[in-house]
Amino acid sequence: IYYCTTGASAVFTNFIQQPLPPGSTTGAGGANGQSGALGRGQRMSTGLTTFYQFWSYVCPIAGAYVADTYWGRYKTVCVSVAVAMLGHVFMIISAIPGIIGGNASVGIFVLSLIVTGAGAGGFKSNISPLVAEQYRRTRMFVSTTKSGERVIVDPNLTTARIYMYFYLFINIGALIGQIGMVYAEKFVGFWLAYTLPTVVFLISPLVLWYGYGKYRTSPPTGSVLPTALRAWRYAQRGRWSWNPIKCIRNLTADDFWESAKPSKVVGEKPKWMIFDDVWVDELRRGFKACSVFLWYPIYWLSYNQLNNNLTSQAATMDTHGLPNDVLSNLDPLALIIFIPLCDLFIYPALVRCRINFRPLQRISWGFYTGSAAMIWAAVVQHYIYKTNPCGYYAGTCVDPNGYPLVSPLNVWTQTGSYVLIAFSEILASITGLEYAFTKAPKNMRSLVMSIFLFMNAVAAAIGEAFVSLSTDPLLVWNYGSVAVLCGVAGVVFWMVFRGLNAEEDKLNNLGQGHFDK
Repeated sequence: IYYCTTGASAVFTNFIQQPLPPGSTTGAGGANGQSGALGRGQRMSTGLTTFYQFWSYVCPIAGAYVADTYWGRYKTVCVSVAVAMLGHVFMIISAIPGIIGGNASVGIFVLSLIVTGAGAGGFKSNISPLVAEQYRRTRMFVSTTKSGERVIVDPNLTTARIYMYFYLFINIGALIGQIGMVYAEKFVGFWLAYTLPTVVFLISPLVLWYGYGKYRTSPPTGSVLPTALRAWRYAQRGRWSWNPIKCIRNLTADDFWESAKPSKVVGEKPKWMIFDDVWVDELRRGFKACSVFLWYPIYWLSYNQLNNNLTSQAATMDTHGLPNDVLSNLDPLALIIFIPLCDLFIYPALVRCRINFRPLQRISWGFYTGSAAMIWAAVVQHYIYKTNPCGYYAGTCVDPNGYPLVSPLNVWTQTGSYVLIAFSEILASITGLEYAFTKAPKNMRSLVMSIFLFMNAVAAAIGEAFVSLSTDPLLVWNYGSVAVLCGVAGVVFWMVFRGLNAEEDKLNNLGQGHFDK
């Protein structure tokens, strides 16, 4: 239900970039026109959507801290839903006839992005750990099937499947929401496009109320982060050196965390050391996961092209009457098809062939497929420039009556980019969610998840540097440079973390540490 509302972002690009169609008071373009509202151009469109992306993924850190320390995940999700609802109301107001298109519309719309992003932040950092912790098994066990066959059940594989189907339902919601909204925008107006998800969103509080007392929840454990940082600083003692090579070697040594274990402390323990040795091992594992996440901004840089530039690219092609932003639905559609295929056929086939496709291997391949998607987009953009009547200024090409002149290339040529991005999400995004949950200490799951999500915000900030390339005639360079960055990052990522990849089973089989409140 919540992710039906995220489809509202599918119409942001047209709302910001394109002007009100001639004679329209709602922004609807009709069958042959281009929908729009604010008319602020592609740079402002990319800038605002990138800001929204940044803000929506900064807020999860605050949401995670509140959940782990004070409220717990369930209460934080409930409050976040209420905040996001208020943001959607502001969004509707910005698109009402009489307000739409003016400076007031810009101000109210930006306010709606801020409020909605704050609600989304608290929701995103807590909903997936809340879902995954409904499954409480942590160790392998032997089970007997109905046919009498004895099998080993791996809880980590179960968690991986939970996240795959969690992501599947996210995209079912996004697909339903986006298709409804882009056609509402095209034929009725933006006010209806923003009202539809808000009406659907009203079901969320009812679902949360029904689940009250039924969900398994982990209570807040107080402020764990300061203790974790103290343990990290304590482990650094005696490891700093003026020699940078020696310093890096000391800080990344395999025994770095040993000195932070209570059993290794000589004399009286510090008062803040209220944990056991196993919790330190869990903390080490969580820090390792966060070091993996530091590479994700480069991956998200390629994925984020879906939210703005590929929608703008579609507007310069022959859409045959389709809304230009409907093509972005190929991404959730491809995910809905390929997630079950990976779960039921591809991954089991790899296991039968004795190929252990571990999480870090999947993530590196996610980088490669993300790079391939950007190469596809760059080639399509090149041919748009070759075939558009205005050449390298395809985005602003209009006839004397103000109607857009487009390339004769069929808009479905973009399909390759969306399908490749979908595969990269299965490999990198879903695996990242799984990795954040399985590698975090139990009392820091929301926080570690928020750090994974925060990498989207870092990517959005980096994306602001690419805004100057997000316009004609530089779009081929935009897609090409992102493709090179993503491909090279995938290679270096694997070189750096292949040793950690070999530790996967050991990390998964750690016991649960003890932490006093």
